[in-house]
Amino acid sequence: METVRVTTSQNIDIEYELAGFGPRFLAYLLDGLLWALVFFLIVVSSWLIKFPSSEHWVTGLVFGGLFLLYALYDLICEVFFNGQSIGKRAMKIKVISLDGARPTIGQYLLRWLFRIVDMSVTTGLAALVSVAASEKKQRIGDMVAGTTVVRTHPRTDISHVAFMPPSSDYEVVFPEAANLSDKEIEIVHEVLSNFRSSQNYPLIHATANRIKEHLNIRYSLKKNDEEFLETIVKDYNHLQHFEN
Repeated sequence: METVRVTTSQNIDIEYELAGFGPRFLAYLLDGLLWALVFFLIVVSSWLIKFPSSEHWVTGLVFGGLFLLYALYDLICEVFFNGQSIGKRAMKIKVISLDGARPTIGQYLLRWLFRIVDMSVTTGLAALVSVAASEKKQRIGDMVAGTTVVRTHPRTDISHVAFMPPSSDYEVVFPEAANLSDKEIEIVHEVLSNFRSSQNYPLIHATANRIKEHLNIRYSLKKNDEEFLETIVKDYNHLQHFEN
């Protein structure tokens, strides 16, 4: 299993499993089949409706709009759906930035522009060679934009899990957790998920220490690193939901 490690703005290293050419090509194929179905349905509909010859401009306008949407499809999806098209979502892969942050619109735009080289001009050959040869499984557009494509966990929205409040009678252990942000809690939750699947002790230990330093917590109450971070998440959620 090939992985890539990214460092978040909170100086926490997180490892992702890289997506090879296979799942990326299948995602591309699924998106292509989806659009083929859309165009087929439009053709059948226009044939059934049988516009008068004086109104054929309507059909041309519809197809022109569809071709424009098709050209912009990947860019629009990745910007608005967190680095995923419908095909990528089905294959459980997504685009991430190598600096640990969510890719910017500029990065998505660069990836989209270089699809002309990666997929169109070279009929996918450039993408195949670059993904196979590069250390981080990047096509040319990824190299230019500073992104790559990784596998995701099953599509459970992290915000639904990371921000699930404990019961109302829960007793807060570390009130300092109120000083964290939603983004920091998401990262803590992702580190916990990573630890449960990989048993990455250095990662969870480093994260626990950084949270303690950030919140100036000098007491541990005999909790190990995993228990400490789980408690921090619960404390934060309780403080946000029941004491605000």
